Amino acid sequence: MHPARGRPFEVVSSSVAGRSGPFVIRNDVIKFPDGAEAVYTAVTNPDSAFVVPYFDNGDTMLVRQWRHAWEESSWEVPAGTFDEGEDGMTCAQRELAEETGLIATRYTSLGVVHGAAFLTGRAHMFMAEGITTSERKPETYEQDMEVLRLPFVEALQAALDGDIAHSGSVTCLVRAARALKLV
Repeated sequence: MHPARGRPFEVVSSSVAGRSGPFVIRNDVIKFPDGAEAVYTAVTNPDSAFVVPYFDNGDTMLVRQWRHAWEESSWEVPAGTFDEGEDGMTCAQRELAEETGLIATRYTSLGVVHGAAFLTGRAHMFMAEGITTSERKPETYEQDMEVLRLPFVEALQAALDGDIAHSGSVTCLVRAARALKLV
């Protein structure tokens, strides 16, 4: 049984198995109430922000980039990881401008979710409105990024149909649709 608060087991020991940039691979030895032990591996990673830009005419904008770990291109909402000392809103504003060249006057929080169960970072989700355009400033590793403006309902349908497979983007699009009272 899970307790009302806290974890249902004891962490006996923890060790760092590796590091790469902001990522830390940690192995935790845990002990269950019956005395059985197991190793849980966790990856400590930065929080991230996801943004659904919503234009006055009902359009949105997606970005497409190569996802090396997946060996495929992926259509996604603009997103990225927090810089040191950054909060969710600041990260969302920065990522939207860098990846799409868009500036928004209003942001609505769509909540916070977790990714894969072994990752520590959380995804902060936003819808951006009051959109104006500026110059894109993609980071070096985003040079292959494509940008597509399309009706929001088409992006939502692509997420629901499985044509957008990036889980954070799917969640963000569905939550934006709910905020817009489309679902």
